[in-house]
Amino acid sequence: MSGSRRKKVGAGMGRTVSYAQWALEPYSIGLKLRTLRTQKRMTLSRLATETGLSTALLSKLETDRMIPTLPTLATISRVYGVGMGYFFSEPTRHKLSITRRAHFESIGRGPESLKVTPLNALSERPGLVAQMIEFPPGPTASAADCLREVSGVVYVLEGKLMLDAGGMQETLEPGDCACIDSEMSLAWSSADKHRCRVLAVLPSATQALG
Repeated sequence: MSGSRRKKVGAGMGRTVSYAQWALEPYSIGLKLRTLRTQKRMTLSRLATETGLSTALLSKLETDRMIPTLPTLATISRVYGVGMGYFFSEPTRHKLSITRRAHFESIGRGPESLKVTPLNALSERPGLVAQMIEFPPGPTASAADCLREVSGVVYVLEGKLMLDAGGMQETLEPGDCACIDSEMSLAWSSADKHRCRVLAVLPSATQALG
């Protein structure tokens, strides 16, 4: 493939990059350069003084508007105290799961049902499951609103949450967070006549009682 080949990047942005830039994109060289400078608490002017390179050139390298030559990258590497391999190590893992509001799904069958919206890709069988849970108005918890052997974090986004564990009840308000590690059955519901929404991060093995 010719190095003069161009590839569009970003819908509607009208930006093109060379094949070399496209091929180097997974290595995120610009981001790594910017991160190293931030970690070293150096300004572009200071880095320019240390390397003998212009601030304009360094800025273009950090924003991926220019590909660094190997001698240039070696010069910068010496200032930061890292090897060239730092910039060219092969990525071994990259997963990004986004749930858009328009794609929210719930398990509720009616307006008064418990609604659960998964926030990560469940098909990948993650160890932790992030969910937005909406409880209908009313403090009555059904069997489906109970958990067993809970270990995780619950953060209240809206309304009031009633936690009932072993006969002890706690009411959580917006901004309150509960870190739970218990083998007891836990019931949760809205604490009043308003709906309650929480962000819950729980092990995927956590099961509802039913």
